[in-house]
Amino acid sequence: MEMPKASDAGKERFRLAVPDHPDVVVKPMFGNLGAFVNGNMFAGLFGPTIGVKLADGDREVLEGSERTVPFGPAERPMGGYTGLPEVWNEEGDGDDARVRAWIGKAYGYVATLPPKAPKTKAAKARAPQK
Repeated sequence: MEMPKASDAGKERFRLAVPDHPDVVVKPMFGNLGAFVNGNMFAGLFGPTIGVKLADGDREVLEGSERTVPFGPAERPMGGYTGLPEVWNEEGDGDDARVRAWIGKAYGYVATLPPKAPKTKAAKARAPQK
């Protein structure tokens, strides 16, 4: 499975598009970035693609009106996430306002979900190693 890495410019653009809230955490994931609220990821960066987790109605609007793409590895895209249109993600030519708007919708939706319980040391020790 190929794991494309985001460019430094792409990472910076992602960070600038994520809402500036004290409960938002942006952290590295496999050479890319994820944005989390209450332990749940609401937006991610996979190579040049930004993916968002939306409420069903918002996801249907986005996928029905734009040329969205799968989010994650081609062999196994992440369920529940929609990749924003590639032309919005192009460095220098992207549509920053639309990217910020959809990431904001994702944040608003995921912030309403129950917080994800942190893994305990015992659970981490039992987890299968790859």
